Amino acid sequence: MVVASLTIGALVGVVLSGGFVYWEVGRYATPQVPVSRFDERKEMFAYTAGLFVGVPLAVAYVLFREAFAGLVLIEAAIFLAGLVVGTEVAQRMLLRSRFWPGAARPFYALGFRAAVGGILALAIVAQYAGGPLGSALDLAQAAATAVAVVALEVAGTLVSLPPVPGTGRQGGGPITGGVVATIGFLLLGFGSFDGPAGGLAAALLLLAGCGLFYQRLRPILDRIAAPEPPSTPTAGPSPYGRTERAPLPSSTAPAPEPTPPPRP
Repeated sequence: MVVASLTIGALVGVVLSGGFVYWEVGRYATPQVPVSRFDERKEMFAYTAGLFVGVPLAVAYVLFREAFAGLVLIEAAIFLAGLVVGTEVAQRMLLRSRFWPGAARPFYALGFRAAVGGILALAIVAQYAGGPLGSALDLAQAAATAVAVVALEVAGTLVSLPPVPGTGRQGGGPITGGVVATIGFLLLGFGSFDGPAGGLAAALLLLAGCGLFYQRLRPILDRIAAPEPPSTPTAGPSPYGRTERAPLPSSTAPAPEPTPPPRP
């Protein structure tokens, strides 16, 4: 059975998150650059992993919004902590994984967090589409909030990256990223108290702030060098303990003449 609200939410979430990966992360892949600065297949694996991880995080986000709107502050704090800490831990695990190695890890983290933001946008749009039809202001609030949460996840990716020595960057790391995410989600929560107009204003304010964060930290991606081509293996014993076989004779080579039998 297909639920229309989930279908619309999934479409919006995939367009927002996938569009960011295609447009922004794709700027660092061929043919936009001579050599891709990351592995495109692993980028898609990171995006797919973000879709799966985003499901429980979206549940925590929906429960946080409901608890916050009902002024059940203890439950709201628990769900918000689960959302923020879970996201930061997931990114930390991705950056430490051997499957996404090397200096290109920020690109994989961007794809991962963009997918998480897409699932959060799915939950926002599905809640709006599953309820009674509202005004144009309600629609604008839902759309702006969906875009804002994707922007918050994307900007939070770069904020959560630890500073690299020699780049002159101050601060950064999972704690800083968690603080920024907490402020962003609380801003959306407080904005909803003033109705659709307040929610729209909060979403636009968050979107502008995330844009400034991302533009400031974007040089992190520009400084990532393209991977060097693999070196030609040198002659020597096989690292797998095998022995090299002699090449088989070509089928076009003349067959050797038979040895005549010895004379009596």
